[in-house]
Amino acid sequence: MRSIDLNSDLGESFGAYTIGTDERLMQYITSASVACGWHAGDPAVMRATVAAAKAGGVALGAHPGYPDRMGFGRREMKLTADEVYSYVLYQLGALSAFAKAEGLALQHIKPHGALYNQACKDKLLASAICRAARNFDGNLIVLAPYASAFHAAAEEAGLSFAAEFFADRAYRPDGSLVPRSAAGAVIHDPALACKRVLQMAQEGTVECIDGTILPMRCVSVCVHGDNESALETVRLIHSTLRQNGIALRPMKELI
Repeated sequence: MRSIDLNSDLGESFGAYTIGTDERLMQYITSASVACGWHAGDPAVMRATVAAAKAGGVALGAHPGYPDRMGFGRREMKLTADEVYSYVLYQLGALSAFAKAEGLALQHIKPHGALYNQACKDKLLASAICRAARNFDGNLIVLAPYASAFHAAAEEAGLSFAAEFFADRAYRPDGSLVPRSAAGAVIHDPALACKRVLQMAQEGTVECIDGTILPMRCVSVCVHGDNESALETVRLIHSTLRQNGIALRPMKELI
């Protein structure tokens, strides 16, 4: 790879609670997936995050999730495809209002947490999310794992698709993420996360939690904004990629 997108999930503070170091992370990333007020975020945080992205020249994406702040959107819910469609469309509209006020348009959509993980395996849910994205704005890019139900769903909806690699999450041999409840699921060591990113970018592979080497070719790398080592990890990935001749560009320029 000669160019790659570096993204982070941001705007997840709300009320009196601060999560992550969004403004500092904006210095190093090229795309931001912004919480839309349901799993996290609130109108004031959404507005501030969009403004920070504009000031930093960072491309904006929507990060819709389940209405579950107590569980940070990481607990599964049983919803119909029609309900998921409505939930996603609602959240796209909310974030886009703040983007429009800043003279910006949304670049991509990336579901959050349990909604993301369930839809990766459930074609009906993935299709509902992609239909909502298409009906909102047919130019949106769907950001999700390549080996997931999202890839076919995005193609069927006529949307562009960007495959995503997680720098700070461990993989299972089937390409899915190790559940957060399992030991080793979240990678807090910036050097290890950076090593994995460089391997993916240069060799197109990732080492899974059991040592299996899995093919992995993605145009975007994610570091979770709520990871306690997020800032250090993003800084190291940013500098290491550039030192190895890999440019950082938003995904809209790569697909």
